[in-house]
Amino acid sequence: MASESSMDVVSKVDRQEVDNALNQAAKEVHQRFDFKNTDASIRWSGETIEIEAVSEERAKAVLDVFQSKLVKRGISLKSLDAGEPRSSGKLYKITATTTEGISQENAKKVTKLIRDEGPKGVKAQIQGDELRVSSKSRDDLQAVQALVKAQDYDFAVQFTNYR
Repeated sequence: MASESSMDVVSKVDRQEVDNALNQAAKEVHQRFDFKNTDASIRWSGETIEIEAVSEERAKAVLDVFQSKLVKRGISLKSLDAGEPRSSGKLYKITATTTEGISQENAKKVTKLIRDEGPKGVKAQIQGDELRVSSKSRDDLQAVQALVKAQDYDFAVQFTNYR
């Protein structure tokens, strides 16, 4: 008999890739002519990302540069939670964070989708902030991957631990 195959559905962000994207964005902001004399900057502040500029538009432009660097590095923008520009003295600031893990309610949505629309014999279990999907057939697991990717969730989804 064939053994049970499984995979994990997770929502993780590679911190090193985010750091690389942030460094690239900071370098571009420092070098670009349209950011001259705007005091525009982007940097880590603990676990959050701080964006500063002299105007609201320039702060949004720095965020746009950072988002384009994230996309080029294969990080979904769904995992970036950026706030609105707020005035802080003479500068405008935007605080952004990266979100990881699948919340309980989102995990329940995904398991319900797999149970209702997925192939028969596929089991999904919630394990903390990730889901374990198991089946006797690897083809069924691939069908579940396609099904979950086709949905437009408000969180990034990756598939790991495929065996």
